[in-house]
Amino acid sequence: MKTAPITPGTLANTSEAASQAQRVAGLHLPTGAALASSREVFLAGNGLPARWVGRERFVILATGFGLGINFLASWDAWRRDPRRCERLVFVAIEGHPLGRDDLARAHAGSVLPELSARLVAAWPLATPNLHALDFEGGRVQLLLGFGDSSLLLRQLVASVDAFFLDEVETARPAQTGSAALARRLGRLAVPGSTVATMSSSRVLRDGLAAAGFEVTSAPSFNGTRDITLAHYAPRHHAAAPPGGLHVHAGTREALVIGAGLAGCAAAWALAAQGWRCTVLEREPALASATSGNDAGIFHGSFNADDGPHARLHRAAALHTQRLLVPWLADGRVHGQLLGVLRLEARLGDAQARAALAAQQLPRDYVDWLPCKAARAATGLALPSGGWWYGGAGWLAPRDYAATLLTASGAHLQCGVAVARVCREGGVWQALDALGRVVGSAPVLVLANALDSRRLVGGELQALSAVRGQLSSLPADVPGLPHAQVPVAGDGYLLPPIEGRLLFGATSQRDDDECDLRAADHRQNLLQLARLSGSGDGDRGNGNGSDSNAANRWQSLPWRGRVGWRAVTPDRLPLIGALCNLEALRDATRADHPRFVPRRRDASGGLYVFSGLGSRGIAWAALGAQVLASWVSGAPCPVEADLRDALDPARYALRPPR
Repeated sequence: MKTAPITPGTLANTSEAASQAQRVAGLHLPTGAALASSREVFLAGNGLPARWVGRERFVILATGFGLGINFLASWDAWRRDPRRCERLVFVAIEGHPLGRDDLARAHAGSVLPELSARLVAAWPLATPNLHALDFEGGRVQLLLGFGDSSLLLRQLVASVDAFFLDEVETARPAQTGSAALARRLGRLAVPGSTVATMSSSRVLRDGLAAAGFEVTSAPSFNGTRDITLAHYAPRHHAAAPPGGLHVHAGTREALVIGAGLAGCAAAWALAAQGWRCTVLEREPALASATSGNDAGIFHGSFNADDGPHARLHRAAALHTQRLLVPWLADGRVHGQLLGVLRLEARLGDAQARAALAAQQLPRDYVDWLPCKAARAATGLALPSGGWWYGGAGWLAPRDYAATLLTASGAHLQCGVAVARVCREGGVWQALDALGRVVGSAPVLVLANALDSRRLVGGELQALSAVRGQLSSLPADVPGLPHAQVPVAGDGYLLPPIEGRLLFGATSQRDDDECDLRAADHRQNLLQLARLSGSGDGDRGNGNGSDSNAANRWQSLPWRGRVGWRAVTPDRLPLIGALCNLEALRDATRADHPRFVPRRRDASGGLYVFSGLGSRGIAWAALGAQVLASWVSGAPCPVEADLRDALDPARYALRPPR
């Protein structure tokens, strides 16, 4: 999907600004009147709260968000209902979102002050992404899409139970308006879905009928005009393709292999959907492999065309930042979110500024720092300017993994080596070298990085191993550069942590050497010199001209760590249901990920969460929620084209006929 800059909404500059907001599309009602309207038109018109009683999950889609009145009314009704559904998911698309300050002013006199304050506190930056915000311990989720609804509706991956149609959206021009909107609702609806809208447009009503809805009218809450209601009852409802959203009919139990960042995050995201998880780890403790580094950085990505990589890395970084802020504040995770500078020597200041201006991304997400400003921000004699990610930072991966696992409530079993996996009687089993069952569940998640290839064979041949060695020295070693914030580029450098500098890392394919190598420490030191603009790399030039310098770097009190990154050819993770290669040979169509047969059915399945490469910290939370969507059928937190870009089936596609 091609993204476009977000044009923010603005508050009307009048005495009524505290209760009314003006968008490009039109004027919102005052808060009190809007709440009454929402309850009478949208909630009652969709048979709520009665329809969500006893449900595991209930999904509402609103084609406008505005001040969030419909969301607040739904959330308030959910809280008040003792028979409420387990989880309420409210999906909303807003083309012109307010900034946080304007939203706060608009809700200054809210009749739901507690809920309004929590919404304002969680309000995301105005980037063209889906933004997943959690409330009530994750039992209420707001999935916000900022951008053109005619584009984003096509990109939603969700099964919707009730639609709140904004009148403005139904009044678009014919080519993007009511008829097209009705077709998209039919794609997202499940049998029994309902629609309510203040619009009585004949085009909309005819479009809904053509899309399989039974359309009626009802008096509005104030009796001034009729409103439109609809009920989805198609004559034929096509079965979901193998790679589409999945309805799980079995028990909500999963077995996760691997207790690094991916495995712990998978258990956390599944628990948020009401699943019980057991996590098996072959090492004696969690996060003992690559996720066991003392510290690591995370940040987003920027490129001029805002392609899939930039959009995915942006969404992952913003999601991670939202999750980490309270955990860092209360000390559960050790780290800092003071920003990260990524050097970019290929661009001049004018080119970088022009690229930023074209996309109009918030400066709180990414900005360009010329060389002088970059040096001031980092305290280093940098060789160039770079991209500044203000909400990014560094943290201890082991802390992060442990906090995710604790929040999941999952049962962890360490020191368990899985030799093979199989499915018996609809249940996936993990067996040890003696053939004993060490774990079983209807759903099996492979989050054990490179070792997952051994368990399933050809389905994960896209994964490859890249050896990395990072280096650490005492911060008081003379001549070492000290950064005020993390700096990345050709390698990375962290600020001093507990009296030591951490920097690196090497990148070597087809290298299985486990031991630390002096040559790799020297390479990291040279890389550090280039990255920081210092001259200290000369001490290890290895040309024999200065034996004292060579001896000096070898005698330093080095520490380090070796790990193997699991990477894919396109440098994006593998997240989703594994392909059924046997069934693929007989498939009549396999030119798109959603048509590729999978190793799952209604009672369970086999899934993978791997290939995070060097971005495990950034990818853990969002990637796990994408995985949980695959497993549970919850709305996907990324757009359809981005979900496809992560789908392991992308490496099994056949060319179209």
